[in-house]
Amino acid sequence: MAPQTYTPENSDEVIIWRAITGTYLFWILGAMYLVAPVIAWILLLNMLKRRMVDKVIYPISKAQISWIIAMGVMLLALVIGHLTHDLGLAKLIKSSIGWAKGWALLAIFPLLGSLNIRPQLIYRACCIVCKHTLMILPLVIFAWAAGLPSTLYTSPLSIIGGPGPEFFSVSLYEIDPASGLPRWRLFTPWAPAVGMVGNLFFIFATQEQSKRYKLYGILGSLAMVLVSQSRLALVCYLLLASWFAFIRLHRSPWIYFIASPILLLFGIFGVEVIEKLQLSIDAFKNARAGSTRVRQELANIAVERWSNEAVYWGHGIVERGPHLVEYMPIGSHHTWYGLLFVKGIVGAIALAVPMLMSLLTLLSSIFSSKLSATAVAVILQLFLYTFGENLEILAYLFWPGLIIIGIAHKARLGSPRETPHSANSTRLLLPGDASFKQ
Repeated sequence: MAPQTYTPENSDEVIIWRAITGTYLFWILGAMYLVAPVIAWILLLNMLKRRMVDKVIYPISKAQISWIIAMGVMLLALVIGHLTHDLGLAKLIKSSIGWAKGWALLAIFPLLGSLNIRPQLIYRACCIVCKHTLMILPLVIFAWAAGLPSTLYTSPLSIIGGPGPEFFSVSLYEIDPASGLPRWRLFTPWAPAVGMVGNLFFIFATQEQSKRYKLYGILGSLAMVLVSQSRLALVCYLLLASWFAFIRLHRSPWIYFIASPILLLFGIFGVEVIEKLQLSIDAFKNARAGSTRVRQELANIAVERWSNEAVYWGHGIVERGPHLVEYMPIGSHHTWYGLLFVKGIVGAIALAVPMLMSLLTLLSSIFSSKLSATAVAVILQLFLYTFGENLEILAYLFWPGLIIIGIAHKARLGSPRETPHSANSTRLLLPGDASFKQ
């Protein structure tokens, strides 16, 4: 039987499909950073128009609403932080635009999961990007071997504004200053980010029904993890592989037959095992000792200044760090420390609550729903990366995962009934509506 082909069936799917499959085209144009915010706000406005004009009501779960409220709180913390520290109107406007291109996406894309978008379409589109990656990798590796310039150009679109020029540049490779070895970041701003995207695409590749595209997805995602040379990416890849193996084999008695003696041996030799694990962790950190030191110092500065200067609402903006951390922004390389420094304890809670709510909502159905298991894998990956990246800066890269989370929440609500007053449109209801079919 020939594998099913997936093509967009409505305008929303067309936009999503072209935004994902056109990844390398947007990279060449230097427009990757702009695509996600543009399609997010366009689809949101279109969604609101259908609601108000066409009277279409979309199924929105409490978890999706929690993301909307939480990211609204992020904006409130931003405003209060700016006003408290007298940062001025210009910086407030600039930071608000940054919120619309970053944190707001963590609310908009899960909400867009309530649209008529098939998850299989997203899986296939990301596998196609993995296929393109396998085609492009030999070229960028050759560019390094031939001694070509690492960065070809920076797109004129950078005048629109963003976190930095690396978000708009076309880079063939980069050299790790610590090891002197090449790393590849492809369409992302830095090498560890391409490892993050590789892990997301691996999640989707496991759900692809076509063996050919599944192979593209697995090989392409693994290649992205390897060329990134990111320790976090490699650990995440192994954990995700273990997650899906557990989901698939959890009913097998062999798991428990194997686990029982392992747990018994661990009880006997637990101390020695823990010591070996600690040595392995230390060796893992020492693999890039300079990077580990900078990250730790950034964390220490962020926590110290947060606790002494701006506990509740934060400092409002990021600040350049001292020479000790190579002038990197305080709170960078870590979502939680960054939130504490910029938006205080309010901002940290605003991210933790919807993430935890989504996780708990979907956990109960991971063994009965592949979609829930996939969405939980995305949430677990994002949580893991909060300890190595700033999520809001990279939201423009992992937005397909946010849509999958939204689709999974929509699927848990059940099938909506048709409205009596409109036979041509489907009425979609919020949870708690008496007319909603559970």
